[in-house]
Amino acid sequence: MSLAAQAADPREQLRSAAQAFEAIFLRQLLASARATDFGGEPLLGGPGLEQFEAMRDERFADIASQQGMFGLAEAIERQLAAFVGDTP
Repeated sequence: MSLAAQAADPREQLRSAAQAFEAIFLRQLLASARATDFGGEPLLGGPGLEQFEAMRDERFADIASQQGMFGLAEAIERQLAAFVGDTP
């Protein structure tokens, strides 16, 4: 399917939006987990490590949402497909 056809297909747009939402959700989840302080002195740290972790988390979230690892995008797509008028 060409890019123009995909852009016009509401189901593909819905799938893409659901995957983007899942990626954002996963990024926020990972950021919250990293913000947890266990009261100890970190062995490694600094702005370089923080930037690396942010980029790694972003990439992981993108891959996980595209692969359907958590199933959130699929569930969102399934729920919203009724509003698009297209069911799988």
